[in-house]
Amino acid sequence: MSNSSILFRPAQPADAAAIRDIVRAKWVPLIGREPLPMRADYDKAVAEHPFDLAIENGRIVGMIETMPADDHLWIENVCVAPQAQGRGIGRLLLERAEQKALEAGCFELRLLTNGAFMANVLLYKRHGYTIDREEPFMNGITVYMSKKLG
Repeated sequence: MSNSSILFRPAQPADAAAIRDIVRAKWVPLIGREPLPMRADYDKAVAEHPFDLAIENGRIVGMIETMPADDHLWIENVCVAPQAQGRGIGRLLLERAEQKALEAGCFELRLLTNGAFMANVLLYKRHGYTIDREEPFMNGITVYMSKKLG
């Protein structure tokens, strides 16, 4: 399937509700509760962090939230709308983060995910991320991963 119909743009304050809805649609069915990213105040987050949105036919189908750090780019959240999954949009979003990291002079990306979601861990591994460490968290395991660039 071609992704040529996917456009990217930075999030605007008016996008906060749509971002929250996509995150909720992704996580609540998986874990039966709102995960920690859901408890974020998206109005505040959109104002404070860069979000890149994947847009198809005028609708937001995915997003990635990143935060620059001293020596790496932190991926706070990456999410694809349920109806748009399985089409490579997540990969495009991760590639966009790599591009942003390099533009900022960073040669490493870092993120964390929930070890219960092996699909996430495997997705990141397929894209070149390695597991740095695992820590217990709220009856589960937090998996810290990173990818070196260049």
